[in-house]
Amino acid sequence: MVAYGEFRRGFAGDEADTRLVVYGLRYALENYVLRRWTAEDVERADAFYRSHLAPGHGAFPFPKELFTRIVDQHGGYFPVRLQALPDGTCVHAHVPVYQITAEHEFAPLCTFLETLLTMMWYPTTVATLSRRARDVIAAAFDASADGGSRSALLPSRLHDFGFRGCTSVEQSVLGGLAHLLSFDGTDTMSAAYYAQFHLNGGRPVGMSIPATEHSVMTCWPDERAAILNMITRFGSGLFATVMDSYDYGAALREVVPVVAEAKLAAGGFWVLRPDSGDPVDAVLQGLAALEAVFGADVNAKGFKVVRGAGVIQGDGINVATMSAILDATLAAGFSAENVAFGMGGGLLQRVNRDTMSFATKLCHVVYADGTPHDVMKHPTTDAAKISLPGELAVKRVGGVPTVFPADSGEVPPGEDLLQVVYDCGPVAGPNPLLDADFDAVRARVAAEWAALPRAADVLSGSLRAKIAAVTAQHASGASAAARAASAAAAAAGAGGGG
Repeated sequence: MVAYGEFRRGFAGDEADTRLVVYGLRYALENYVLRRWTAEDVERADAFYRSHLAPGHGAFPFPKELFTRIVDQHGGYFPVRLQALPDGTCVHAHVPVYQITAEHEFAPLCTFLETLLTMMWYPTTVATLSRRARDVIAAAFDASADGGSRSALLPSRLHDFGFRGCTSVEQSVLGGLAHLLSFDGTDTMSAAYYAQFHLNGGRPVGMSIPATEHSVMTCWPDERAAILNMITRFGSGLFATVMDSYDYGAALREVVPVVAEAKLAAGGFWVLRPDSGDPVDAVLQGLAALEAVFGADVNAKGFKVVRGAGVIQGDGINVATMSAILDATLAAGFSAENVAFGMGGGLLQRVNRDTMSFATKLCHVVYADGTPHDVMKHPTTDAAKISLPGELAVKRVGGVPTVFPADSGEVPPGEDLLQVVYDCGPVAGPNPLLDADFDAVRARVAAEWAALPRAADVLSGSLRAKIAAVTAQHASGASAAARAASAAAAAAGAGGGG
């Protein structure tokens, strides 16, 4: 049996831009698939399933003998072959991201890993969202900032605020890593630590700055004292203070001018953070207040850059509000480099498997008599849920990853982007999924995303022909079944009348 996984649509159904950033399978492979089953694991699984059938905790089907053979004959490794696109590969919707093959007596294991592997929907969706956000910010930098989208400031413009909203530390690692493919600003320390020490040889990946939150601001006698403390401790570098603990407008009018002298003497960069109210208004108010106190210079593109200060908006941020804030910032004459964003729930929580419609589907079977059969799903009630038939291969055509039947002869093994990353255990020699460090994956994302058209037809002519043939076969089979059922009903009726 052979099954594959694919994203069936662009982010949130976007038909104009169906690109996506593939990410997360390495984590599943290292932490779960490569884990060896033991005899004790099999016994515990058997005990669990013997009490899992409803009602009354009866015996649920579990192939204990099959799993015992995995331990005895395969060293505890699942006897399947897994092909996958390397992490950081950029493709369009409908391109397979992995393919699982299980043979002979172990064929039923083909989709046993489906639930686990399907979970890569989450890091891939976050990685895609983060990259789309970077495009929005990059466009504003190109319009208003010296250096444009090549500015060294761009990677810090979207900060991950999502750690505390995650359901587990593991989720924060997966989502936080996905974000770090496109930006280096993060307060999700779990992800930054994992990336640095598990994926990048100890080289740092993420960064943050000293910043207050409301508990810090409100424990001081007033906001002035809290901000002066930050200036004393961190004022020679970058630091941020939240400004709406009581009255954002009053803080801008009354507190910012009072602490300005101390800030200027320290010589660092102060980031104001509004955290309530209308996001667009809050940013514009902050920029206007900072300009009034510290002044601004006009860059080569004719936009104002506040001296030694800026604003980060971390409340209510998604790609739409980010775009609205940037449009308003430029319309007010300020460069996009004055503004940064923090995204928490909008980055790591407000996505689900349907955001890009991920699914794993069976595509090929070989029956007990040796007869091969390509299979596909093609529901008349939802054409968007069509699956692809047959074993699949992916190669670049004009730079675009394109899907072919593996048996068409059009994709030489060396050109197939679906590379073997697990083969009944660890693969011998280089592993394209496990060997690349985080810096390399990040560079891959940057290069491949920019090179892809926003949308493309990724199904080859030969695959479309196979889809048509399998669809016709299903249709004729359904018609034959309907005719047989009609004949049987007629015969039964005739017999009853006699």
